[in-house]
Amino acid sequence: MNINTIFGSYGRPASFFSKSNEKITDMRAFISPLRYKNKMYLYGVNTEIGYNSQGHYLYIGPPAPDLTAAEEGAYVACGDEKYRIDRAEKVYKGNEVFYIWAIIRVIVELEEG
Repeated sequence: MNINTIFGSYGRPASFFSKSNEKITDMRAFISPLRYKNKMYLYGVNTEIGYNSQGHYLYIGPPAPDLTAAEEGAYVACGDEKYRIDRAEKVYKGNEVFYIWAIIRVIVELEEG
């Protein structure tokens, strides 16, 4: 079984968008919240109403789309959530990109009105 079969069978449907909100491609990936033990990626902030962990998630997805080359403002959408790409790296198997991992963060959009 290759990794694309695993993403296709078990990954969540997601889409990759440009900063101008144009859909670049659909894919299947694993997106899960980073736990407190992964605190080196969590730059939480204490606010007047409590601790804000800023919604960091771990993304593991196929080599395409290449999140490491994403333009500033590009994002991943999954379900009703949009995620900004904070950091992304390629993982290799030999000389071939095996998968991409990224630290992504929920985009909070302010409602007008």
